[in-house]
Amino acid sequence: MSAQFTLYSHVIGPNGWKVAQVLCELGLEYNTVMMEFGDGENGVKGPEFLKINPNGRIPALIDHSANDLIIWESGAIIYYLIKKYDTEHKLYPASPEEQALVDTWFIFQVSSFGPYTGQAVWFKVLTGNVNTAATDRYMFEVHRMCKLLSGQLSLEGSNGWLVLGKCTIADLAHLQWVRFLFKLGIDLETEYPAMYKWKEAMLARPAIARSTVGEVWN
Repeated sequence: MSAQFTLYSHVIGPNGWKVAQVLCELGLEYNTVMMEFGDGENGVKGPEFLKINPNGRIPALIDHSANDLIIWESGAIIYYLIKKYDTEHKLYPASPEEQALVDTWFIFQVSSFGPYTGQAVWFKVLTGNVNTAATDRYMFEVHRMCKLLSGQLSLEGSNGWLVLGKCTIADLAHLQWVRFLFKLGIDLETEYPAMYKWKEAMLARPAIARSTVGEVWN
């Protein structure tokens, strides 16, 4: 029996892995197609993939049980999955009030933590810190947001999770981007111990272990 979903991802792209983690947490079967950057035969800018995602980015997801519905943008994919398949509210609560609390941190990752971290990696690592002003700006923002996350994880009653005292899509959205911080020379264990403890608890989840098979970085 073929898998219900096809996930288009990348070996080091955090956004693809966070979708895989949601799929695994919900017990959904999927196959992954690993794409490459660029416009080659298997590239995200190539003509075949652009038919799936005209924006030329990963991830993209096809739900074969819904007439091959295509969704792209990681946030949109995750919202689709939890709205349709999280019927037991494992990762997303039922009430609008609690949904708003989860959404706050979920959107924070999509709009702020992910983009700023990605830009910091670009300017500090991938371009060799040539533009020091840009590097300093994005590194400042990354550290500011790490302090914000650390404070949230340390709140009384949080149980070490971002919101509602349990793992939600807010936590799953952040995990791979937090793991990306080592590329910026950030030592979570010493600089942000609350985030390090949370990261280790996330990685100990069986669904996370299943979703990260084939990873090439830590």
